[in-house]
Amino acid sequence: MLVALTVAVSVAALALAAWCGFAAFRDQPTKDWHFIGMAVVTLLALVQLVIGVVQLARGEKAEEGATIFIAYLIGAFAAVPAAGFLSLAERTRWGSATVAAGAVVLAVLEVRLHDIWGG
Repeated sequence: MLVALTVAVSVAALALAAWCGFAAFRDQPTKDWHFIGMAVVTLLALVQLVIGVVQLARGEKAEEGATIFIAYLIGAFAAVPAAGFLSLAERTRWGSATVAAGAVVLAVLEVRLHDIWGG
């Protein structure tokens, strides 16, 4: 697994969490700019998913097993989009809080992915 990409996804996710958390603090729903940020974080997670699957296909091994590694990759990829869809249903400050929570979950999943790979 590429450590630099894992760090980039984590930092981007935490920046999104802070941004949406600040919006929730200011009693604002998610706005178009937040969705652009979610798209950027999701794109980084997609790149990580593709690279992780390619590395497994090349024969590299995750320390704790390929199945759990792929499951965490898919979960990491889905965390922010799922929170984004929930924020569309809740057009209050709680929508922004939901995205912030989803981004924090992604950052935690990144730490776990690093551990599963053998970091």
